[in-house]
Amino acid sequence: MNQQLAGYAPTPVTARMENHGSAMLKVAMASGQDLYARTGSMVAYEGFIQYEPNPPAARQVASQWITGEGAPVMKCSGDGLLYLADYGADVVVLNLNNESISVNGTNLLAFDAHLTWGVERVKGMAKFAGQGLWNVAVQGTGWVAITSRGTPIVVDCGRGEDETYVDPDALVAWSTNLKVKGKRSFKAGALIGRGSGEAYQMAFSGEGIVVVQPSEDSTDRLRVRN
Repeated sequence: MNQQLAGYAPTPVTARMENHGSAMLKVAMASGQDLYARTGSMVAYEGFIQYEPNPPAARQVASQWITGEGAPVMKCSGDGLLYLADYGADVVVLNLNNESISVNGTNLLAFDAHLTWGVERVKGMAKFAGQGLWNVAVQGTGWVAITSRGTPIVVDCGRGEDETYVDPDALVAWSTNLKVKGKRSFKAGALIGRGSGEAYQMAFSGEGIVVVQPSEDSTDRLRVRN
């Protein structure tokens, strides 16, 4: 039996964060290198690791998630190997190098605690009166893990002058240096997006990446915000 299961055994640690298969994240924990992770995402761990749900440093930020774009986080600390997952969603690992990324809160799995982060209103959508879009912005140098409902496509917007259009309900993350604007379409309303037949897309331009999942979020991200 051990020989049959050998292919599923943990692999040697090569980085702070890495995939174990497509749907699980492995984090090499060490003293002084704390981690923020989605509450309830721990599926296994080795060593001595402690968990603090809704830590004081995150309460103010987490309280801003009244828009439904995110979920509370827990602080993980200690030494060992930590395994995280989110209901079988694909995991994508990013290593930021003095960079920033804007992530749909429901797709944010884990990130280094020393990174700067906060909930921000997405710029470029102001012309949609009464509408709003909120994301979690993470910046600095360190590791971030995001999830995707299925294998995502990562579009490099710097390869051409054309804008990249994305359904907001399928949008996972994007480089914050990209220019963002909204587009309202009536003709495509029956084919794209959700709602009353009026479709919205987000247009990205500039140098950076956009991560798109092959599945729409369960809620309309451009619904009216109070």
